[in-house]
Parts: sequence; structure tokens; C-alpha cells
Amino acid sequence: MLAVTRKLAAPFDLMTMLAEVVSAAKQVLDADWGSVWLYDPTPEELVLEIATGIAPVRVPASAGIVGACARQRQLINVPDCYADARFNPAMDRSTGQRTRCMLALPLIDHKDVLVGVMQVLNKKGGVFDTSDEVLATALAAQCAVALQRVRMTESLIEGEKMRQELEMARVVQMNTLPTVMPSLPGYDLYGTFRPASLTGGDTFDLSVQDQGLLTVLGDATGHGIAPALSVMQMHAMLRMAFRLGADLETAFMQVNNELATTLADDRFITAFIGLLDTSTHRMRFHSAGQAPILHYQAAVGACVHYDPTSFPLAAMPLSTLRPAICMEMLPGDILVLLSDGIYEYHDVHNEQFGEERVEALLRTHHGRRMTELSALLLEAVQAFAQGAAQEDDITIVLVKREAQP
Repeated sequence: MLAVTRKLAAPFDLMTMLAEVVSAAKQVLDADWGSVWLYDPTPEELVLEIATGIAPVRVPASAGIVGACARQRQLINVPDCYADARFNPAMDRSTGQRTRCMLALPLIDHKDVLVGVMQVLNKKGGVFDTSDEVLATALAAQCAVALQRVRMTESLIEGEKMRQELEMARVVQMNTLPTVMPSLPGYDLYGTFRPASLTGGDTFDLSVQDQGLLTVLGDATGHGIAPALSVMQMHAMLRMAFRLGADLETAFMQVNNELATTLADDRFITAFIGLLDTSTHRMRFHSAGQAPILHYQAAVGACVHYDPTSFPLAAMPLSTLRPAICMEMLPGDILVLLSDGIYEYHDVHNEQFGEERVEALLRTHHGRRMTELSALLLEAVQAFAQGAAQEDDITIVLVKREAQP
């Protein structure tokens, strides 16, 4: 028994461990064969992962002798299986073997969690007695802990694999964002993205195209890898459309209609998509459900709010658009695009940061460089939160026409 315990302490994968458990049971209890049924709590089933000569199978956790053992969480000793109404002879018919007697033992780990049921079949030269029950109970306790350890280890390994895959996805997503801000005479530009997890559903762009400065902020529904893929798809299609010479309206509609056919029905993206003509200092834009859009006007020291011009991207196919909004950027003006992660960041009392605090910060610090203004905004949000965790992606895009000397 000690030798078996030491062997079960070795590192095994699940299938190897199950084979070791069956082998140990046969050895310790001098039985012909055995099997292990693992408990799957979600569908309330017992799963025969491995057994001598038997293919994997699922049964309800209430079925047969094995189900009674799991339900009662007690050892069941059946000296004559064919005399027990709970016994299902279908296994014997499929394998060609005959089950004479059986021990069914619940596998319960050290935290009193049901792991499964071990069956030991056909004691050589007789039936299982009281001493066999004592040995089997001790063996079952060791096997339950060993099996649970293996399952937890495999779960940790799968979790680590997923983490590494998400890390790779994060690298890919971050590489789609501008690493260096464009240098435009008379303008100060800055954008940053801080996902709530390894990947996020936000994106932004500040890139010089033939049509002007492409300015984008996108926010897909949800968090994690699926929204990240959605916004990366949108980002790539917009870049391609403008590089192929599309105007603002054509790019907006074509990207929307393509996303409407490819994204799931419950997926959509709110987005600001604009082009800045630095010769006229006019920003023409469409907003697909993205709001608020803040235009800090230096001349009056206050913000103008703009509403969306269209539904979120992918919400439905579009055949027409409302006219684009044309925003005139005067010296000292700032276009402020922030994702919900700023406005809806809440403190420990569940109060949101809100628009008023953003506008107050703009009035106080509008003369700073945009990198500094972004940092001050993030610092203000963190101070307001009082330690509350970030639950949504944060993206900041700032476009300022520098004040004339």
C-alpha cells in the first residue's frame, strides 16, 4: 500500500494517472479489472475516461451502482452483481466479460469534493470482504487526492497556455497602434491605450493619409480577445480604404457594411472616424455611436459637445449617411476623444468619473503638451478611483492646434 501511495505521488498526465489508479486497485485488492468514472458536475454525469477493455462512455450521475455510490458518497460492496437490480449488464454484453462481484468506492479529495467513482471488479477466488473494504477505502482516499492534483495541474497548464496566447494577441494588437505620433506643423497629437486585461476592445489611430490626418477612436462591445479582434479588423479595413483613395463617407460606409456581414449579431463598435485638413484646419468626421465628442474651444474656455452621426459600426448595413460634421480647429483648440473607460471609471462608492471632471481638467491644463494632459487625466482618474480596479479599456486621443505665439 505504501509503495502504491509513493507511485501515485509521481507527476502524471490524467490518462496515465487513471491507468495507474486502476492498476493499483487490481494489485492491492487482487481483482481481475477495474475502472474509474470521473465526476463532471456541470451536466451531472460520470465519465468513464479509461477502463480495461471498455471504451469511454458517459452516464447520468444517478444511474446504476456507480451512480448510487456517487450520490450516497459511500462504499458499495456487491457480492453478486446480477442479483442487484441496479446493475446494468450492457457493459458485459459489449465486452464479452462477466462481472461477478464489485466494489464501488467514491473518490473524495481532501476538501470533501467528489472527484469520481472507482469500480473494482471480480475478486480472484471469491468476493470482496471486510478487509478488502478497509484497503479499498484507504486506496480510494489516496487516488482521489492524486487525481485531483493531476486535474488541477492540467488546468494550470492550460491556463498558462491561454495566458501566453493572450500575451501574443496583446503584442499583435499593440503593434497595430501608432508607436510614434505624427509630426504635423502647428499641431500637437497624442494617443494612448490601456486595456483592462491583456487584450482589449479599444483601438485608436493617428496617421497621415493623402486625404489628411486620419483620427480614429474605436470601442467594441465587451472585453478580451473577441472585441480585440473586432477592432483590429475595423482598424485594418479603415487603413486599407484610405490608402486606396477612399473618401470619408465611402470608407465609413464600406467598413460598416463589411463588419455588419462578418461580426456576430451581438457585436458592434462605436467609433469616431475623422480626417483633419491641416491647410484649412477643419476636421470632418462621422461618429458611429461614439459620444461624447469634446471640442475644447480656447477662445471661450469651454467645451462644445457633438452627438453621433450614425449607428455603431456593424449594427446594420447602411445605404446613406447623414452629412459629416465639420469642426474648425482654431489656435489652442483641442479635440478630445475618450473611451468609456474614462467617463465610467467608478470609485469605491460606485460614483463615475464623468464628463464634468474631464472638462474641469481641460480648463485648468489646456495649455500643457498633449502627453502631459493625457498623463494628468490618467492620474486624476486613478486618484478619484481610490484604489478601485480598472474594469474597462481606456483610450485617449488628443488633437490640439497649437496656440499662435
